[in-house]
Amino acid sequence: MRLYTNEIVFRGHPDKVCDQISDALLDAYLSKDKSSRCGIEVVGGKGKIFITGEVTSKASINIEKIVKRVLKEVGYNQKYKIINNLGKQSPDIVLGTNDKTGGAGDQGMMFGYACNDTKELLPTAMVILQKLSKWYDKERQTCPYLRSDGKAEITGYYDDKMKLKKIKYFTISYQNDEEHRDYTDTLIKEACINICKEYNIEIENFLINPTGKFKIGGFKGDSGLTGRKIVVDSYQSFCKVGGGAFSGKDPTKVDRSAAYKAREIAKNYLKKYNLSWCEVVISYAIGIDKPLSIYIDSDKGYIEPEDTLYLECTPKNIIKDLDLLNITYEEKARFGHFQD
Repeated sequence: MRLYTNEIVFRGHPDKVCDQISDALLDAYLSKDKSSRCGIEVVGGKGKIFITGEVTSKASINIEKIVKRVLKEVGYNQKYKIINNLGKQSPDIVLGTNDKTGGAGDQGMMFGYACNDTKELLPTAMVILQKLSKWYDKERQTCPYLRSDGKAEITGYYDDKMKLKKIKYFTISYQNDEEHRDYTDTLIKEACINICKEYNIEIENFLINPTGKFKIGGFKGDSGLTGRKIVVDSYQSFCKVGGGAFSGKDPTKVDRSAAYKAREIAKNYLKKYNLSWCEVVISYAIGIDKPLSIYIDSDKGYIEPEDTLYLECTPKNIIKDLDLLNITYEEKARFGHFQD
């Protein structure tokens, strides 16, 4: 047996809030202009929300209204000064990424992953944490003692095939009023136990708010930044990450769209070749439409990608095949971009 750890942050974590604001703004631009080019970054903290990055769009949106709506929904009730520092996309980038050329919006490597651990084709511990995060977000909206901010991690026992057998430590740090800790700690423990029962996973130890106290959180206790949780957003350490964040980026940015495509390829190859796990990496050069390389690894070793994948993985075809101009990106930013 070996020990391995993965992590998630709750919807009200400062970094996740910034991700949601970035994607809410992206959704608003795309809803009015499908050709919008967006790379929106948000920094939040200490009473201020700073919005920067690039947007080229025919759409006009009410940025302040959208930001306030997101803050209210995640449970951030303080008043914030909203600073708009958005500029336009560089014309040098436009040369290779316009509708005519259809080139990749950036260079780099994007990873996708799938495994046969769960019906979602994701690692068991990852699914458990996603379910806990969703439960917590729903519970804190009705329980007056819970606050928005928090995170959780699982340190589990794994066998030689990296299958989770038991949880040694279930660590949860959650913001609360600190006056009803016996009640809220019990509430969270019961939720964890019930979720783990679905997978026949036993929990040996809980570590809840290990510092002893978590009353001050959110933008008052910490700052937040778009794209700072790329491991949480992808596969929580069970797969490599390319380094590019997702939120705030329109789908011509292959940081996002190619990562979504790599996940689809991994799921398809998992089923086609009856694999235990599959990892796909796609690389691009900015301004060029076809990938430079597609590499597929698995528990059965390297798999030669089909020639048709290179055409499927152009930004235009990815956007069309996955309908990426007609989805709600803010929802993906809440609990992780890969949930099914």
